[in-house]
Amino acid sequence: MTGIHRLDTSLGPVQVAFDQGGAVIYLGFSDHEFRDRLLAKLARLGPVAAPPAGATAGLREQLEAYAAGRRTRFEVPIRLHGSPFEQRVWAELQRIPFGETRSYGQLAATLGDPNLSRAVGRANGANPISILVPCHRVIGASGSLTGYAGGLGRKERLLRLEGALRG
Repeated sequence: MTGIHRLDTSLGPVQVAFDQGGAVIYLGFSDHEFRDRLLAKLARLGPVAAPPAGATAGLREQLEAYAAGRRTRFEVPIRLHGSPFEQRVWAELQRIPFGETRSYGQLAATLGDPNLSRAVGRANGANPISILVPCHRVIGASGSLTGYAGGLGRKERLLRLEGALRG
């Protein structure tokens, strides 16, 4: 798929894609477990656009500020493509504050049905915009680190960076 740009960051190499309006539609680590599947889904939606002037540099700058502990929120336009349920889950992910976590069950309860924790997990795994839509802030009910397509080591690093894990 053309239009995918690699950004080398202190968090690791990431790939990013933009839509015609300049919004990020994909951001994932180069070794993201579901990268090919997510990119194939985006390819079916239409062409990936060239990023607006300065967009990749601006995104890299914000990611570096986040990695250095100087940024807790991102100011990057995003556009998420997914089912209505995925959209609801991803909206809830964006409501998890920096430095906090939620369990899959807590998210399911917030969505109105505590029995949806597995479906929440699937939607979390289908998130096409890592870090900006903070799927890394979702943990197991016991507090264990589970299910991060960028790797559990990276999930732990991100949560420690945010102060959500101690020790």
